[in-house]
Amino acid sequence: MAYRNGVSTPSTDTQTTADASPATWPNILTFRAHNAPRMESVRVQLNGNRIKAAGRIIGGACDEHPAFSASYDLVTDEAGKTRRLSVRAALATGEKQISISRDSEGYWLVDNGAAPTRSMYGGALDVDLVWSPFFNTLAVRRLKLQESEGEQQVPVVYVGLPTLTARGEVLTYSGTPGSVNVVSPVGNSTVTLDADGFVLDYKGLAERI
Repeated sequence: MAYRNGVSTPSTDTQTTADASPATWPNILTFRAHNAPRMESVRVQLNGNRIKAAGRIIGGACDEHPAFSASYDLVTDEAGKTRRLSVRAALATGEKQISISRDSEGYWLVDNGAAPTRSMYGGALDVDLVWSPFFNTLAVRRLKLQESEGEQQVPVVYVGLPTLTARGEVLTYSGTPGSVNVVSPVGNSTVTLDADGFVLDYKGLAERI
């Protein structure tokens, strides 16, 4: 066993990860952070390009964030564009929640308990949740990035954890067969994908187990 931030993890020679073969849906995907005491588990339902997901992220206190627990519910439309996302986060000091939805005109309504805001966020069609490898699947599947080459800039509504703030960001994806390179607010990394376009490994962030 190796120990990272007080959490035991299997050593490299015994560690196993999910394979790249197509999964049976619904399915539960579980991710373990590489260098932080954090895990994510999400139940995913697929209907064509439509995704319905209910997940939870649990993080121990470390240099990146305080101890927190967060749960989320996500629904996309039949084209894979996000329709709504709700997130609830619990810290030692209390709980927060945020609700985000996109209307037929392309405007996003964000409500975090203060005054709701309405914005197009640069034409964003996807959301991204910091520390979550799962949310990269949204743009990958919608744009079929694992089947194409070349660079694409993808505007997103970027949600912070555990602060539950929302802001517009632009992620840059460069697709290659089986993986994509992504430039995001947390860095530049390569994401390995399974046959369905779901994340297997996000280097420097987390791997699927």
